[in-house]
Amino acid sequence: MQEIFGYTELCRALQKQDEDIVHAIELVDFTKYHLECLRTDAGWDDFLTKVTCFCTKHKIKVVDMKGPYFPVGRPKRGLCNGAMNYHRFKVDMFVAVIDRQISELNGRFDEVSTQLLSCMAAFCPLRLFAAYDQEKLVRLATKFYANDFTSDELARLPWQLNMYVTHVRRDERFQNLKNLCQLSVMLVETNKHEQYHIVYKLLKLVLILPVATASVERVFSSMNYVKNKLRSKMGDDYLSNCLVTFVEREFFNQVKDEDVINRFQKGNRKVIL
Repeated sequence: MQEIFGYTELCRALQKQDEDIVHAIELVDFTKYHLECLRTDAGWDDFLTKVTCFCTKHKIKVVDMKGPYFPVGRPKRGLCNGAMNYHRFKVDMFVAVIDRQISELNGRFDEVSTQLLSCMAAFCPLRLFAAYDQEKLVRLATKFYANDFTSDELARLPWQLNMYVTHVRRDERFQNLKNLCQLSVMLVETNKHEQYHIVYKLLKLVLILPVATASVERVFSSMNYVKNKLRSKMGDDYLSNCLVTFVEREFFNQVKDEDVINRFQKGNRKVIL
């Protein structure tokens, strides 16, 4: 479990609010790659060597992989069905768990989703827009967001992208940007969002997607803590207020108790805190 789930730490990384799309794509690809390598015969041999060394170090009996398999906790007489320890531990357990992990990743990050995120990553401003790819951005607009653009905007998009990337690469104010949010803010501050309005429109659509997926899933996960069995009859307004304070707890932890008390006492209260 430690060996397999050690490669699947990307779930924690993807839940970070500041996770960049480019990093997310790399994490998914690297995780699939390492799981595929772990599934090979070389990966199994390396894993078996580590387990054998661990058992030898702690004086634990090493299982004979060439011997017959007997279920743990049951009498050995008459229970051997011809299965060998090698097949039981490698195929039924080791490979089966890895296949479930890969299947889960392929289900959540299928070809369409991966292609969408890959096209979105072409907007990344890191290293002077090193990930910029005009073909991917045009495909993003024509394939995934075709209904949000007119035919004239789609026809003008390639030329506007060429002018946009040349302009921002020469502008020193765009050199230290780290993510798409900072890029969007800088475009507005420099009034380039009006000059390259089609590019900025595509960027806004890209920024909406993480908010519409990760943030919403985070809120629904938080609901299990706020609305539990003991508070199953909460009203919508009260539930909404509790979720806001729970999800944005890092912000509300900075609020002083005196400010909350003063805000509460401004109304017609019968009780003085």
